[in-house]
Amino acid sequence: MTNVLPRLYAHPFSSYSQKALIALYEHQTAFDYRNLEDAQANAELTALWPIGRFPVLVDGERIVLEATCIIEYLDLHHPGPARLIPEDRDAALDVRMLDRFFDNYVSTPQQKVVFDSLRAEPDRDAHGVAQARGMLEAAYGWLDQRMATREWAAGDRFSLADCGAAPFLFYADWTHRIDPDFTHVLAYRQRLLARPSVRRAIDEARPYRAYFPLGAPDRD
Repeated sequence: MTNVLPRLYAHPFSSYSQKALIALYEHQTAFDYRNLEDAQANAELTALWPIGRFPVLVDGERIVLEATCIIEYLDLHHPGPARLIPEDRDAALDVRMLDRFFDNYVSTPQQKVVFDSLRAEPDRDAHGVAQARGMLEAAYGWLDQRMATREWAAGDRFSLADCGAAPFLFYADWTHRIDPDFTHVLAYRQRLLARPSVRRAIDEARPYRAYFPLGAPDRD
């Protein structure tokens, strides 16, 4: 492995970028942060990955795409004080299942609502947005029952699943407010926001809140 620091191409306000950043901060991994607010960083990303989605991690000759895979890679090659994916395969399966839950049933519908708001009025998908909001309600309800008996998504240890849960629930509550009756989800969201790695990612994104198309609330 090269002595050159791994490079992360990411934007501070991006939820999936924050997912990877939280893992780097948890592992206390030194890295070169290529902030995509910068035109040069954007040009480098396009040369590396023509699809242009981010985050992307570059470590020596290795290019790692997608936030979940980046976290898996960090756990293998840049481990920190505690693993984000348990060595026990059965426990790891639960972590990965929750990671998919937060990606597919919290982040995906949240982004559907946000991206639809960027369309011209004639091109908007009211039915699709209603479905996305319904999916968020169902996800909140399922998660509320699960979090009644645990501190973190997959038990008593912060994991890969929580790296995604933090930014996704953060923006989901801005997009489709979590009902006060979902007390366990709200308490979990507050625990996430209080964690130093998460707080750092949120604070780094604070200067870009004007980018939020629905209007960032004056909280969090």
